[in-house]
Amino acid sequence: MKKRTLEILSILDDQYGREYVCYLNHSTPWQLLIATMLSAQCTDARVNIVTKDLFRKYDSVEKFANADLKELEQDIKPTGFYHNKAKNIIACTKALVERFGGEVPSDIDDLTSLAGVGRKTANVIRGNIFHEPSVVVDTHVKRISKRLGLTKNDDPDKVEQDLMKELPKDHWILYNIQIITFGRSICTARSPKCRECFLQKYCKEYKM
Repeated sequence: MKKRTLEILSILDDQYGREYVCYLNHSTPWQLLIATMLSAQCTDARVNIVTKDLFRKYDSVEKFANADLKELEQDIKPTGFYHNKAKNIIACTKALVERFGGEVPSDIDDLTSLAGVGRKTANVIRGNIFHEPSVVVDTHVKRISKRLGLTKNDDPDKVEQDLMKELPKDHWILYNIQIITFGRSICTARSPKCRECFLQKYCKEYKM
């Protein structure tokens, strides 16, 4: 383990603590699965507004599996890309009912075999529901890991592999939670607040 990486993690722990936080509201594994699918190209805050009514209307996996496509599209429209998301949600929940007895599986291959579920979504489920150490690579993690020199890759799967080698397992889930907060408040995509940044000296892009 590189001393530099441990220093970065130690600073993140001091700033944000080590508590596991999930920003998507849910009370069951399948709700988190659907919320994560909806969160693609959409803010968690908007997803939470949509799922508040959505999970009341469709209160079981079976109801989603039997949903009318056009109706579901309208229900999730504010999250964007709703044609594709609605189609995937119906196909995914049908597979949950038919292949997994209505339960969300924990195996990465089983999860990624579901419609609309890539490694990022699968790792959110594995980390938050099953507490399996998982590295979730979203836009914040990809951008900031490059800035911190923890990866040189752009491809999320390669970034995930790099971080699995670079980070101790007890920080795999935590790193994502901390970096989302950091990425929203300080290390933003367009105009990062470099002067306020407590990781300045580790940043490959910081100019005095």
